[in-house]
Amino acid sequence: MAGLVQVEREGDICRITLNRPEVMNALNRALRRELTAALLEGHGARVIVLTGAGRGFCSGQDLSDASGLDAAGFEAVLNGEYVPMIRAITEAPVPVIAAVNGVAAGAGANLALACDLVIAAESAVFIQAFTRIGLIPDAGGTSFLPRRVGLQRAMGAALLAEPVPARQAADWGMIWEAVPDERLAEVVAARAAKLAAGPTGAYAALKQALRGAFDQSLEAQLAVEARLQGICGQSEDFREGVAAFQEKRAPRFTGR
Repeated sequence: MAGLVQVEREGDICRITLNRPEVMNALNRALRRELTAALLEGHGARVIVLTGAGRGFCSGQDLSDASGLDAAGFEAVLNGEYVPMIRAITEAPVPVIAAVNGVAAGAGANLALACDLVIAAESAVFIQAFTRIGLIPDAGGTSFLPRRVGLQRAMGAALLAEPVPARQAADWGMIWEAVPDERLAEVVAARAAKLAAGPTGAYAALKQALRGAFDQSLEAQLAVEARLQGICGQSEDFREGVAAFQEKRAPRFTGR
């Protein structure tokens, strides 16, 4: 029987597929644990692509898996299972692409927004569905959403719990781009290939700098840039990039 998460390695690209299509890839405990393990395994690649099997990306928490939890139980699940899963994305030393092939709702929407680059099919929708059942956004949603779209749009999306179509999400800056459904696989493959051939060390430093920027003063951020640039400037990829520029050829980055 196929696992709840399918992992395929194609050269330097690790493709992770949520595999509960019969429930729109709803997140139960087993899936969350398998996904976290797969994401950590993907840290050894040069790019990770995360998508869903079937008609949807991820419909969020499997409510049948959360019934009967008391307050301590909710906290335990979020801290023990959701936090490691989200950190496995945000702290990955390589770019993580979300290929959103359909509905991304609740924690599923925020799983996508945790990724570095979100590419969605035009038919996809993003729904902060939490208030429909008397909850608040979790899985990092209260951090990712206002940072991407601003407070007013984040409030509207969370309070009203209405679907945000992929095109609107792209216009808002919630995601990178929305593409015709039939071109999603092609576009994601091209983006992944480009990133996999890029300067992996610089990508890791870039992620660290940008993800921490909202919590820093300008002075502190300038210091972060100087420190990380110093590290990147000693890399083989920097030397190769300069040589390629001077020789008017495409660089051949190795990630070192």
